[in-house]
Amino acid sequence: MRSPRGRPLLVRPAVFLLAIGLGGCRFGGDLVAAAAGGASAAATANPAVGIVVGIGVHAGIDAVVSHIVRRRQQAEQDAIAGEIATMEAGEVRPWRIEHDIPIGNEHGDVTVTRVVSTPLTVCKEVVFSVDSDTTSGTAQQWYSTQACRDGERWKWALAEPAVERWGSLQ
Repeated sequence: MRSPRGRPLLVRPAVFLLAIGLGGCRFGGDLVAAAAGGASAAATANPAVGIVVGIGVHAGIDAVVSHIVRRRQQAEQDAIAGEIATMEAGEVRPWRIEHDIPIGNEHGDVTVTRVVSTPLTVCKEVVFSVDSDTTSGTAQQWYSTQACRDGERWKWALAEPAVERWGSLQ
């Protein structure tokens, strides 16, 4: 495209960064994959190479984002299980996680509803809230799960609560 004066129009870096910021991590990965594919196709003069490179870059970015999401969710689960460890049935406590990258730090309350002792281990059924700060106040969502003693630690016992919040881990 050309401007009214006949000069080529260039996309400014700020507009590109704004598009990535508004679209989120997934959109940013799509743009990077498209750019890598386009550059490869142009460098080799072979569109098939560009397609393969674009697909490969996209798959790699998706794998990295999924890994990061899983690690963050595991940290949240470990924080909740850590509170559960010393709680008795009926007790309510706050929980909080502070990630290295502070975006998405979570907090809420956890309540032990039942203690289940077996010859193998001790488990606790719990309900917990996840409080999200929004522009109109705090939104609170409740979930239920189980945590069991694993040696000296307590760990999340269920694969995942079957709710949309846990994303790729369902």
